[in-house]
Amino acid sequence: MKYHINKGIGRTVEFKGLKAQYLFVFAGGLLTVLILVMIMYMAGIHTYLCLSFGIGAASIIIWKTFALNAKYGEHGLMKLGARRVHPRYIICRKPVHRYLKRNLTTKNQIL
Repeated sequence: MKYHINKGIGRTVEFKGLKAQYLFVFAGGLLTVLILVMIMYMAGIHTYLCLSFGIGAASIIIWKTFALNAKYGEHGLMKLGARRVHPRYIICRKPVHRYLKRNLTTKNQIL
């Protein structure tokens, strides 16, 4: 018997060019648009208005998701989020001589 080896082990999930977290953004966005269209329809808004909103919003979500995927790549969106949280610089308000001064109390405690 011949067994086929799975060549996709260790690779990220990909669907039509979308990779990793963009799949969740894509699916979550389309699901949200579907729910909004259903709520609008049940609220009594005209059918063509609901459909035009749904088609427009879904196309914007599809366009932006593929644009983000092309711009930031597989891990770029997570890196962008981490960059927002990470501080740009560390503020140090102590005088420099305080850092260079020897700490004699710890040396005496050891003896």
